Amino acid sequence: MDTLDDANALAPLRTRHLCTVEFEVEGGIIDIGASPFGVQRMGYVTGGRFFGLRINGLVLPGGGNWSRSGQLAGDEAVGTFDARSVWQADNGDRIFVSYSGRSVVPPDVRAAFADPDAAPVESSRYYLRIAPVFETASTELGWLNAILAVGVGERTDFGARHVIHEVL
Repeated sequence: MDTLDDANALAPLRTRHLCTVEFEVEGGIIDIGASPFGVQRMGYVTGGRFFGLRINGLVLPGGGNWSRSGQLAGDEAVGTFDARSVWQADNGDRIFVSYSGRSVVPPDVRAAFADPDAAPVESSRYYLRIAPVFETASTELGWLNAILAVGVGERTDFGARHVIHEVL
């Protein structure tokens, strides 16, 4: 192992479950419209909860997800996220959470999402990934300031659910 490339080849990415968060999004999605940069929409976070072995609590109302969408060559919808929310841990400490992410949704899934009478769509049929970062003044939860995380998401009848893993 004389080179950096050799060392990196032996270090696979490892993660561990940090928490699962359920965002409640009420009042529908606000369609901002199509600009030269894509179709912009906003979902207002009205609440929710998060739970894991080391952190648990509530998602406070007031956050949101500003998403932008476009289309891939294969007619799949592709999207980006710019989301922010404030979480309150069970001990009362607050955590600012922001994330970016990507989604890829095939045409048939997009049609099902648009149909209020359609059955829920299995999350394996579309791609929704996020990269959250955390910021807190809490001394008890200060370790969150030093981690990176990734999450796998799914659309739900109440908003969205993300299973978040800390990158070790």
